[in-house]
Amino acid sequence: MKHTFDDLLEQHIADLPDWVAIRLEEIPVIVDDEPSDTDLALVGLDRHTSELCGLHTGVPITMRHVEHAYRMPDHIQLFRGPIKRVAKNTGSSLSEQIRITLLHEIGHHFGLDEDQLTELGYG
Repeated sequence: MKHTFDDLLEQHIADLPDWVAIRLEEIPVIVDDEPSDTDLALVGLDRHTSELCGLHTGVPITMRHVEHAYRMPDHIQLFRGPIKRVAKNTGSSLSEQIRITLLHEIGHHFGLDEDQLTELGYG
């Protein structure tokens, strides 16, 4: 049986350890087909030279303080098109690329930077 992108994502979210799932209950995971020009500009990427598979928007929990009480809520975005293209170009399965992207963005939510995520295998 072939699973859809959304089915695979839901399964990976369900497989998260309880301590992670509890901290993510208030953070929506949004799936879009492609990143917008604004999304790309936010992270300094060019649509023609790189693939933005996901984006964490918000303040990492390790950097929050009282002044962040009245801010927009955090959210995680995953982008179907880039994830599918990266999976195809790297020979990884769609499921594995969804998992890597999801864990990468969760890592940003927990305060990890790109170097730390690369060391963990989610770069």
